[in-house]
Amino acid sequence: MDVILFLIFAVIAVVCAINVVVQIHPISSALSLVGVMGSLAILYLLLGAEFLAAAQVIVYAGAIMVLFVFVIMLVNAGAESSKGRSFMVQLLGAPLLIALLGLLAYFVQRMLPAGGTGATVGTTVHFGGFTGGGARDIGSALFTTYLLTFEVTSVLILIAILGAIVLARKELE
Repeated sequence: MDVILFLIFAVIAVVCAINVVVQIHPISSALSLVGVMGSLAILYLLLGAEFLAAAQVIVYAGAIMVLFVFVIMLVNAGAESSKGRSFMVQLLGAPLLIALLGLLAYFVQRMLPAGGTGATVGTTVHFGGFTGGGARDIGSALFTTYLLTFEVTSVLILIAILGAIVLARKELE
């Protein structure tokens, strides 16, 4: 049952991710991104990472998406205008996409262990012995190994917020 749910929500995540790129209106893309993040949270739950699932919903699907929608509305981005495709894109698009998918399939197949994708024990699926989804594991990794990355990301988000405020002030004046 877990494998079936995993496949269903993986497909939902991929479809929503494709929808993020295909949509012409930015708000629709942002809502599709919420679908991706919600599906990822359920995938984390199925993998046994409850803390990651809760953080995905609270931080990303909640706070970050509110920030995205706020910036989209602040900038007043309208629907994207459709332009004609070039001849080279029409000619090389499909063959290059097939080559990319084949290359990705090759690398994924090479990286999988010889025994298959995962071993099932009872009703829980163990993919590669993943055990890092608890609050203690994430906290110690976040504040030791990934401290610089975490701080740089927070400064980057702060700069983005300040940029949105500056853009909004210029429109008012």
